Amino acid sequence: MKIIKALALGTALALPMAAMAEAPRITVTGEGRVDARPDIATITLGVTTEGATAAEAMSGNSAALQTVLDRLKGAGVEDRDLQTSGLSLNPNWTQADNAAPTISGYIASNVLTVRVRAIDSLGGVLDAAVSDGANTLNGVTFDLADPAPVLDEARKLAVADALARARLLAEAAGVGLGDILSISEGGAAEPPRPMFRMDSAAVGVPVAGGEVSRSASVTVEFAIDQPE
Repeated sequence: MKIIKALALGTALALPMAAMAEAPRITVTGEGRVDARPDIATITLGVTTEGATAAEAMSGNSAALQTVLDRLKGAGVEDRDLQTSGLSLNPNWTQADNAAPTISGYIASNVLTVRVRAIDSLGGVLDAAVSDGANTLNGVTFDLADPAPVLDEARKLAVADALARARLLAEAAGVGLGDILSISEGGAAEPPRPMFRMDSAAVGVPVAGGEVSRSASVTVEFAIDQPE
């Protein structure tokens, strides 16, 4: 008999939990986006040289790259913002009609990633690079040195958007909006970073930084206060 009472008590305790799990609720997703002026730029440039031998190609490449590095440092770029991101040495194959391929020389390539922390000096940095040895320019991207404050503002906007949507839905459904049951953040979206505009590789390279964006997404679950 005692066992039966215990089972009955257990069932009674389980019912409110099941009812709570099935309580009506509203789930909405809010979006927030903040645009800001970039304060840092990243350039990817390189030096490509040819030589009759591998040593000659590499030696010429190293000398040309050192000149580029010296000019970049003279333009205000710090050592911590210079990083080799690619280095290659390959034979230059040529093939005449109906003949076996032969090596006519070697091609050395060195790719450098450069961060520019003063956007106003970017045009001068580009000019310094391409006027003294850099013959490959793969582009420039703009970003924020510290994106956290901008992303936090985007999160606040996302939560406000979720609250506004939930209130609208509750009003349209004729119910009251209850307490927040849960909040979860989705992946922060980062739109493509704007590329620089370059009309020529001459002195005074024109650069347009534009704006960069940070976006946030949150999903909020509300209880519904139903009229009795």
